[in-house]
Amino acid sequence: MDKFGAMQAFVRVAEKGSFSAAAKERGIGQPAVSKLISALEDELGVELIHRSSRSISLTDAGRDFYGSAVRILDDYENVSSRIGRAHAAPKGLVRLSVQPTFARLHVVSKLSAFFERYPDLAVELGSSTERHPSRIIDDGFDIAIHSGDLPDSDLVVRRIGQTMEILVATPQYVARYGAPNAASELRNFPSIAYMQNGAVLPWSFGDTANIIQIVPRGALRTGDLEQLRMGVLEHLGIAQAPAWLFAAELREGTVVRLLSPLERTIPIMAVRPASRRVPTKVRILIDHLEACFALCFQFNPHVSDQQPKPMPLRGSKASH
Repeated sequence: MDKFGAMQAFVRVAEKGSFSAAAKERGIGQPAVSKLISALEDELGVELIHRSSRSISLTDAGRDFYGSAVRILDDYENVSSRIGRAHAAPKGLVRLSVQPTFARLHVVSKLSAFFERYPDLAVELGSSTERHPSRIIDDGFDIAIHSGDLPDSDLVVRRIGQTMEILVATPQYVARYGAPNAASELRNFPSIAYMQNGAVLPWSFGDTANIIQIVPRGALRTGDLEQLRMGVLEHLGIAQAPAWLFAAELREGTVVRLLSPLERTIPIMAVRPASRRVPTKVRILIDHLEACFALCFQFNPHVSDQQPKPMPLRGSKASH
């Protein structure tokens, strides 16, 4: 039995939650994966995976073995990269969980230089937008990019940039409704609400000790950042969003920032499971993204003075 191959197959089945998905990823048939794991179970003398017609789940022994197998595989990758292959280029696949709009606007464009430098590396982008970053192991990802506050978890966090959480609207919207002069006035303006897990997220202003929260009111509610972005560009309302979502529009003046003194800084983080050592290929991708973000004003904490200044607005409170 190929013990190493069987261990790799088991880890991917556990992370994918599917024999067929793991087989497709490895480019082999599902029976071959089943045979590898059955042989592994025979070798260990225990059942690792409960199988049913609808789903699979790890046994207690399977969960114990999974943690050890991940560490062994990560150790092997680190050792193979360090010993005897010091001058060899890294190889393999990095699975990155990232919000789709963030990926489209700020990740994909940065991969050309990465692939040119590391031609034997591949990056798989995926997303679970409604799920907590701690689920990246369950979803089979090596790492996730997370924007904003992160609840307590067992994840290892590395800050790779920052952005501002801002209020935005189009000049056409401001011309029609005016601009708020205080957070308390926002309730009187048409807004675009962002939904998460079926609930409207309140807008937050200020620091943790003096936080102000406003529940936005408006005809449009969405759990999709791209739809929120388009709603703003269609003059449907004010929205609170990370500055990276409107980086191009802010430069061009097609959207403007409102109540700038109330803006707050939120981190952009790379998060990964604490139970794993960081493989070389993962560290390389994180390093590359951090270096790229350092050149972008919306992510770099050291060049905030280069950000476009908010357009001064004059307007009265909307009456509707």
